[in-house]
Amino acid sequence: MACGCCNSITCKKSALWYLIAIALGVACGMSGVDSLMQIGSLCSEIFVRIFRCISMPVISLSVIIALSSYDSDRSMVSVWKKTLFYTIATTVVAASLSATLYVLISPSNVTLLSEHSADAKPIATNYLKYFLEVVPDSILNSFMEHKVLSVLLISVVLGIAIRFIKESDAKSSVVSFFRGIHSVFFTITRLIVKILPIGLFGFVAVSIKELQSGTDLAGMGKYFLVIIAANLVQGIVILPLMLAAKKINPLAAMKAMLPALSVAFFSKSSSATLPVTIDTIESKLGIDHKISRFTLPLCTTINMNGCAAFIFTTVIYVMQNHGVEITSFTILTWVLIATLAAIGNAGVPMGCFFLSASLLSSMDIPMPLMGVILPFYGVIDMIETALNVWSDSCVTMAVDKDFKELA
Repeated sequence: MACGCCNSITCKKSALWYLIAIALGVACGMSGVDSLMQIGSLCSEIFVRIFRCISMPVISLSVIIALSSYDSDRSMVSVWKKTLFYTIATTVVAASLSATLYVLISPSNVTLLSEHSADAKPIATNYLKYFLEVVPDSILNSFMEHKVLSVLLISVVLGIAIRFIKESDAKSSVVSFFRGIHSVFFTITRLIVKILPIGLFGFVAVSIKELQSGTDLAGMGKYFLVIIAANLVQGIVILPLMLAAKKINPLAAMKAMLPALSVAFFSKSSSATLPVTIDTIESKLGIDHKISRFTLPLCTTINMNGCAAFIFTTVIYVMQNHGVEITSFTILTWVLIATLAAIGNAGVPMGCFFLSASLLSSMDIPMPLMGVILPFYGVIDMIETALNVWSDSCVTMAVDKDFKELA
């Protein structure tokens, strides 16, 4: 009870600080006082630099850890492989679904300041040259120059290579090293999230100034519609179809998992919901505890359907608003990036928002629009977390079904 009370108090304090930051940002943006606007712009720029600084290491280390871990128990290797397969498959579908809905719904632009659009760097149209730039010629340069695809490629190769190290001591040392560095950046990320209201103040102040300069928010409604629709279709159509293909009753499964889904929705944390998810799926659906207690913690780390949809839609929408040409190649590329980024998403509050901002900053895309999105992200986060937990449960049920059939 005490822990729950403390968490409730902490959530209320966080919400209060965010409200204060938004109010101060609005006041600063509307004041017209140059000195206050300079403070707001400074806060915004500082957080853009922070995102840019830690984005590549966080994404890279998360992907490496996800791909190199969970291989110590040889009897569970087949379970690990099936879990990874279902995780990647559902995440790709989630990102692809958001891409399809984005094309169909076609959110219109928010009219940001013209100089941002003028400064935007269009996506390369020479596909061969673009592909060659993805292949790194230097590991350090890929990180220093913030080449997102190159960093992801390096991370995937490293993560897979670590799994095939034959010497157990060497493998253990390498995994421990990357886990230690990952923990360092994880701690730094948590600290940044704690002071994020300062960045929110700056983003809101800059956004309000642009609103006063004639910004039109008409396209935001369709943007939010794409995200919410992608989450709902994935949750009530795609995942149930996967269960049905495995001869599992999706309605009965969803009804049984309602306690965990409710906790996920209101807590906005799949990690915090994990004990309830494990207990519910074992007691109400009869999933083997050897499967659930291996698969669910793994899924909580790497299975982020809702995050993939948010990352794709948000990054594409902000890029579009800053004059970047959105081609079919751009969409396909970002389906891949959103999938890998979601798998490597750090398990911190507002992780998807934070990761999207990091990806945008790594490409030098201005982020005032993120300040407009942020006040609404709380609701999106609730839906995303419920979808993530539901997807974790569906993957676990599918793996359990396969495991029993093989046995």
